[in-house]
Amino acid sequence: MKSAPSESPSARAGARHFPSIPNWIHCFAWGGILALVFLVVGISHLYDGQNFWASWTEAKELRRPAYMEQIYPDNFLRTRANSWSNLAYVMVGLYAIGLGFHDMRRNLSIKNSYLANTGPMSFLFGGMCCYLGFGSGFFHASLTRLGQRIDVASMYAPLMALIAINLAGWLPRIKTPWKENSFPTWPILTLVVLIASYLLYRYKWSMSSVKVLSTLILSMTILSVLEELVRRRRKTFTWLIFAAATLVSARACWELDVAKKFSAPDSCLQGHAIWHFLTALSLGGLYFYYRLGDGHRPD
Repeated sequence: MKSAPSESPSARAGARHFPSIPNWIHCFAWGGILALVFLVVGISHLYDGQNFWASWTEAKELRRPAYMEQIYPDNFLRTRANSWSNLAYVMVGLYAIGLGFHDMRRNLSIKNSYLANTGPMSFLFGGMCCYLGFGSGFFHASLTRLGQRIDVASMYAPLMALIAINLAGWLPRIKTPWKENSFPTWPILTLVVLIASYLLYRYKWSMSSVKVLSTLILSMTILSVLEELVRRRRKTFTWLIFAAATLVSARACWELDVAKKFSAPDSCLQGHAIWHFLTALSLGGLYFYYRLGDGHRPD
């Protein structure tokens, strides 16, 4: 009897770099997206010919567009590509939530991967990505003042979740001084992220969104560099490069769109919509960077 062929080095390398995702998670994520698509399409048809947002306080972008895409003031989706493209954030969030459930169900420890062994942190990140998808989608669909407020506040949420994941990886448990046991840090960090998200929404108009976002991105960069230097996570460094490359590409598309040089106003391909898609990929890359640990495949 012939022995089974051994796995090639390239196949083993691929297994270390790319996650194994059960089919039910694909069904969960894509099913959720389809449900949202049907919901939005149904609402759009229900209010066809009516100005759904007429009684809402409009954002300045309604009269002075910041992006290239054509605006339809009387439609439920006042901008189309920039609204629909936010489903990319929701998709990343649903996959993270599904993987969190998967990690909690299986009895397998992934070496050097705090995230893969702590399902609730995947729920936190996934929930924050869904929040971003809702907030940004709400703004681009409505171009209202409230939508703008939620849009900007939700931009910070996934980054704060990733910072919490990084910090929890460094300090997963805290020892109690009065007993010899300890308790996990993820509930505390989750609460901090939720409170911070509310405060950033509450005081959105009294702070610079550029400064807050820049601070969070800088913090993530520093923590990622420390992660590489101290923990030497070289086997998943590819995901970090992927996240950085997609973020830089997204910024280039954003700049071209703001400069009105990316495409025609009525084109289905809008620079800001590509920004949504690429930044969602960047967030997904960072999630897998932390989840895969030293490169062991999470089967």
